[in-house]
Amino acid sequence: MTNTAEGPAELAGFSQLGLGSVTAATLRLQTHWPVAGLPLATPDTLRRCGGLLLPHDGQPVADVQGRPDRWATLGLVTQAWRQEVPVLAWGTGAALLARALGAAVTPGLHQGEDWAEAPRGASVLAGLPDRPQHWRLGRAVAWSGQSPPAQLTAHFLALLPGQRSRRPGSALESLGGEAALRALLADFYAQARQDEMLGPLFEAHVENWTAHLDQVTAFWTTMLGGGAQWRGNLNAVHAGLGVRRAHLDRWLLLFARSARAHLPPDAADELVQRAATMGTRLGRRPREAPADLENPVQPSPGETTLG
Repeated sequence: MTNTAEGPAELAGFSQLGLGSVTAATLRLQTHWPVAGLPLATPDTLRRCGGLLLPHDGQPVADVQGRPDRWATLGLVTQAWRQEVPVLAWGTGAALLARALGAAVTPGLHQGEDWAEAPRGASVLAGLPDRPQHWRLGRAVAWSGQSPPAQLTAHFLALLPGQRSRRPGSALESLGGEAALRALLADFYAQARQDEMLGPLFEAHVENWTAHLDQVTAFWTTMLGGGAQWRGNLNAVHAGLGVRRAHLDRWLLLFARSARAHLPPDAADELVQRAATMGTRLGRRPREAPADLENPVQPSPGETTLG
């Protein structure tokens, strides 16, 4: 296989296996760098990815300052690892994989290109005098050379049909995504507005309920790993709103009810535990962890909101 920064790679092992575009599509292969006939992976497509390829691209790995593309790739690889997406990496792609898994990278170690040690816990299956040549960790497989042996590629591809299980990529995903979160929040606020204790407080501070729900959803999406949609200060948002411990206790109780009504037990428990943490950050120690604390929101100009 040959590959440079200027052109796509030809993956060793495909010809030996008789793999064409149809078979590659069946295996749902994706790549971070152009490999003939394969789609480029993105954070949104990883859930459907049967196997992620990280070809040698000749680009830096040790020093990626001023390279947002490399940071994005490192984030993509980390996400794939967390979701248990099988990964085959070689050359500088293997160095990227190792760095994403916490291994040290040495610049220019191998033929002027960056290479990394095997990450902690990896099984080193073959080594060279100055570096590991072939290592495996979970579903991640790395080869230090610029072209992986056809047998290695064939073995990786053969295992893919039995490696379909995935872990949620984030706490938000484990809850069912942003749509499920928004439905939960909408139900909660419908109840809170009718509550004898919370209703008057919300009505006094929330002028636009659609905007409020948008902001609260953005807050929780951010807190649950769904991307940086909200920026703000939890305590500052709640300052001067007249929120007392009794309000927080009631909020936690109603929020816990909504969480458990909308989510599976494990997902509800996780959200509930995060609520207890939020409660602590607001200067109180919840007596139990049954709910998620007040959803802080970032007020829009001219709008007062209760988190």
